[in-house]
Amino acid sequence: MARIAVLAEKMYDDRELWYPSIRMREAGHEVHIIGSGTASEFPSKFGMPVKVDKNVQTVNPTDYDAVIIPGGFSPDYMRRVPEMVGFVRKLGEANKPVAAICHGGWMLISAKLIKGKKVTSFFSIRDDMENAGAMWIDKAVVVDGNIITSRNPDDLPSFCKEILKLLK
Repeated sequence: MARIAVLAEKMYDDRELWYPSIRMREAGHEVHIIGSGTASEFPSKFGMPVKVDKNVQTVNPTDYDAVIIPGGFSPDYMRRVPEMVGFVRKLGEANKPVAAICHGGWMLISAKLIKGKKVTSFFSIRDDMENAGAMWIDKAVVVDGNIITSRNPDDLPSFCKEILKLLK
């Protein structure tokens, strides 16, 4: 059983937070919703709030086996919190699975984890990903080492399958 952090901030995409959270729990993993510390509950793009289990300031990255970064507009808020960026960077540097979907790639950029990596994302941040030194590929899911990326909610089944593979 792995301990997985799912990051949360305001304006997250409901599907991209809840689907992987539920899928990882179904597979027997322990999932914690980790917030930025700016609130105890965050509204989504579509109105579904999520309560955080812990704030990033109170957790140790070494206690986690993977991190999932949902998209929506929340990654733009997440990357404004140095502790969130540091959390992602530390898991990435420890070669633990770092999974980002849609606009979640912004956190990978801020954590400086994608230079020289093959990635995908929502098409509108392709330039950002490439300018950070990544090779962008238009595929449902791209895995390069411990970095797992997907484009949008349609890719969630493939995204979760790859996360589960890396956790074995």
